[in-house]
Amino acid sequence: MSAELVTVTVDDRTVQVPAGTGLVETAQAAGIEIPVFCYEPRLGPPVGACRMCLVEIEGMPKLQAGCTLTAQDGMVVRTAATSEKAARGQESTLEFILVNHPLDCPVCDKGGECPLQDLTFRYGPGTTRMRFSKLTVEKPIPLSPLVALDRERCILCYRCTRFSEDVAADGQLIARNRGAHTEIATFEDEPYRSPFSGNVIELCPVGALTSTLYRFDARPWDIQSVPTVCAGCAVGCNVSATIRENKVKRILSRNHPEIDRGWLCDKGRFTYPSLRAPDRVTTPLRRGPKGLEEVSWDEALDTAEELLRSSAGAIVTALSGSETTEIAFALAKLLRQGLAAHSAVLPEATSNALDAFRAPLSAIAEAEIVVVVGDDPVVERAPIVDLWITQARRNGAAVITCSPMGDVRVPPGAATELCRTLAAPGNELGERLRRAERAILVWSGPGGGGGARLAELAHELGLDERPGSGAFHLPATPNGRGVAAAWSAAADADETNPEPIGLLVVSGDEAAADPSVRALAERAERVLVSTMFQGLATGWADLVLPGTGALEREGTMVNLEGRVQRLRRAALPPCPDELAWISKLAARFGVDVSPHAAAVYAEAASHLYRDLDLEEIGLRAQLPGRAPYEAPPAATTPAPEGPLAPSDERFVGELRLVRAHALFTGPAVERVDELRFQRPPAEVELSPADAERRGIATGDPVQVRSNGTSVALRARVNRRLIEGVARVPDEHAGDLHAAVEVIKA
Repeated sequence: MSAELVTVTVDDRTVQVPAGTGLVETAQAAGIEIPVFCYEPRLGPPVGACRMCLVEIEGMPKLQAGCTLTAQDGMVVRTAATSEKAARGQESTLEFILVNHPLDCPVCDKGGECPLQDLTFRYGPGTTRMRFSKLTVEKPIPLSPLVALDRERCILCYRCTRFSEDVAADGQLIARNRGAHTEIATFEDEPYRSPFSGNVIELCPVGALTSTLYRFDARPWDIQSVPTVCAGCAVGCNVSATIRENKVKRILSRNHPEIDRGWLCDKGRFTYPSLRAPDRVTTPLRRGPKGLEEVSWDEALDTAEELLRSSAGAIVTALSGSETTEIAFALAKLLRQGLAAHSAVLPEATSNALDAFRAPLSAIAEAEIVVVVGDDPVVERAPIVDLWITQARRNGAAVITCSPMGDVRVPPGAATELCRTLAAPGNELGERLRRAERAILVWSGPGGGGGARLAELAHELGLDERPGSGAFHLPATPNGRGVAAAWSAAADADETNPEPIGLLVVSGDEAAADPSVRALAERAERVLVSTMFQGLATGWADLVLPGTGALEREGTMVNLEGRVQRLRRAALPPCPDELAWISKLAARFGVDVSPHAAAVYAEAASHLYRDLDLEEIGLRAQLPGRAPYEAPPAATTPAPEGPLAPSDERFVGELRLVRAHALFTGPAVERVDELRFQRPPAEVELSPADAERRGIATGDPVQVRSNGTSVALRARVNRRLIEGVARVPDEHAGDLHAAVEVIKA
């Protein structure tokens, strides 16, 4: 049902808009600008803090803050363009804003792209009447290693505090004191540790909040912007890379309203310095008598050919899930068509069954009920999805998490069984999902079968028949679906699992850093690794070929919605990209692989995307429609055991280990010093009952032991954690597995 239209006159232009439309948007519909500083629709209801939007409303004696008004039938509005009263009001507003604002535009990072600069030129007084010294304060104040604050530039628009309070819901940024002494600060002056802290830099309409990584690094007139896609996780946020002298200087959001709404997490925003890491591999490395030594590309390709030919039929490839679809397709053609029998290790299983419940991520915000199952917090796997869920909660949705720390506490690894329980007739939560017109299911946690099990649950609940409902599996890798599909499409040959492994081909940094891949390498006779960083391959690779980062690639990726998006090369890599050497190597085996991503995409798209053209993808990719539901293969492995408990006959002080996935981990994050404070602490989380039973309190040093392995950590009591579990960040868990003992040191 369409909304009622009302007629509004703005500066003698008449326009019809739906009732309740904001006056700023109403004026835009009439082709007229109402200038703003504090107004930002993504932050929720307007607050009218800056008063820059003053307008004259017929029938009202005083000027009104336009951003706080909505369109009413018959309303007559005059902006500064036609109202002298409104023009004087805006001029006075700017004059007050500039009373203590420093005139440091030539050295301010915001200079040249600053709304305050622009609006002062267009609406300001032009001269100043103030002859006293301006207020000065200490600068810059480090809110964190990533964000610096220049308080004397702040105009108190409250965009940053509103983001912290309402969007990220972390409450870490505050406005303290009152009146002329009001200032922006962090709660109790603690570091601003939110995973979304970088968004306040973009939101700030002046140069008060700046990036420590970009500070004094470039100016708007000597940079270029390249539209591309973030490859930090499976969300696929749309971004713009700022380039100067062929170096990435910063990452900005590029608002895709269905995917990210213009927000980015700090992992996606601040990991670009890893492209210039000291241990970056720029030339091939081959193991010799003295370890890894640099060789020419011709020598490297000769060695790679020899390794492949001598191991044909006994090759295993470990994929990262961060490759572009084109790289995965090209590598699969080389190995599966050129060498026939072959086996691949994917980071996790994917399921096309979820395509029957496809919906944009923005549908989460409009949901009536959101149910999250899985062991990992959503923010650690797909941070922007967490923001959508937060918005859904703010809009009145019921949000229920089912996990070892959730609203419904379930044992680790029990998500599959929980899905069966929710699908059973008579289950209270399942019945709520059946009745809701807009129900959302989210799987957040390990277990490659999660997508399939979630699809089965969604089908049992009838979500495929409700357009406002949807189901999302949050993969651990950015392009797991695209890589799996490309690998399958490259050849029809069946795969085998060779034993022993003659050659292990490791594709990408994530695979090179994976302990399970290292275990495979110990079983392999030879190892070929494609990676960006020497530190990942030293000691166990026989041949290392340089890899590239997402910002150095052309190609496509498939996000967790099933949306195909384009990567555009923002900076030239210091080495040939993967398609270049795959193409040359494939030619030696009589396999035709183009070195150009567009040509590889065209071939792959004929198998995968029904000939979807690159130009059709465009800058803001469209979401395909839903596919008919096809039941996925049944689960072939039993559900993992639950946590050990005092009633368990095996209980001898042991706890079930949960290796927690953390957002700020991985090879790229480890190479950015400014992100170090965001990485998970070396802690083990225990429930209050388990901690009390062992005489352990938060902060105590403890030893976590299993099967002869011991790790020294600090304890933290988590009141939300289910009893019988020890939760340790994956990067600090070492070789711990299964049941562990936690002993006070």
